[in-house]
Amino acid sequence: MRFPSLAVTALSLAFATVSSAWAAWPDDRAIEVVVGFAPGGGTDLLARKLTPFLQKRLGGKAQFIVVNKPGASGEIANGFLAQAKPDGYTIGIVNVPAFLYVPMVKKSQYKVEDFRLIARLVDDPTVLVNRADSKYNSLSDVLAELRRKPGSISFGHNGTGSNGDLALVALSSAAGVEVNAIPFKGTSAQRTDLLGGHLDIGVISAGEVPELHGGKTGQLKALAQFSEKRSSALPQVPTAKEEKTPVLMSSERGLAAPAAVPAEIVKKLQDAVEQTLHDPEFIAAAGGDAPVLAYLSGAQWQQSLQQNSKALHVIAEKAPKQ
Repeated sequence: MRFPSLAVTALSLAFATVSSAWAAWPDDRAIEVVVGFAPGGGTDLLARKLTPFLQKRLGGKAQFIVVNKPGASGEIANGFLAQAKPDGYTIGIVNVPAFLYVPMVKKSQYKVEDFRLIARLVDDPTVLVNRADSKYNSLSDVLAELRRKPGSISFGHNGTGSNGDLALVALSSAAGVEVNAIPFKGTSAQRTDLLGGHLDIGVISAGEVPELHGGKTGQLKALAQFSEKRSSALPQVPTAKEEKTPVLMSSERGLAAPAAVPAEIVKKLQDAVEQTLHDPEFIAAAGGDAPVLAYLSGAQWQQSLQQNSKALHVIAEKAPKQ
């Protein structure tokens, strides 16, 4: 009769140990936030603006550290996050559509099922940007030149399956043109080449060009946005649909964790995100991301992405497998 008692005691101790670990989170060590793009890009800046507010809401000794693992359209970071211990001390920002699309076209380092979504942060339309002194002043200008000289204009994007990459695939198909697409490790690298005259057009997210918001002028200008209607981030920029080229593509970014992370930890993080995204102080600090903040709980975002996946499968079926 002693053995069952010992088993029950061992099981009780195991549960007590797990409960104790959950109770200690997040005060005993820093939480790493993995970002799949280089420092200075939109995803990196969003993470760095967000984490101080999350720290405040989690209270105690909570600390966050942003860890950049750029490359392969976020696949390197996603693969790292998928393999991380599910203890709440490693989370990351995942970027849709690449997060969904990459496993559709290659044997990737992760599966979508490896993650538990915590909350969506932004829903950000894709835009074409170029230097303010460029001769191209509209999407129509660009398409006319491509029809005259196929492949003559270089377009940057943030890697296979990124919103920029897929927007270019859709644009090529819809307009019947050939583009010269060049992958980058992040928006900051695109921006550098744009300003240096080494890239004709960048294909990035509206939240990543804050200097364009409110009709401001500067070194860059936006030509078109791939959204159903004009974003409040760029109300002066026409949609591709207005230019008779109905291409839609947005960039969603949000927090995720390894699939087995405790529900209690996910709930605390989700609540902290929701409170932060409605905090006037954070909205004021969010800069270009402020107009595109679009909170969804993890469950709501999961449901939304099911529809997104269907549309991406159509593109993936036509794409060469890697």
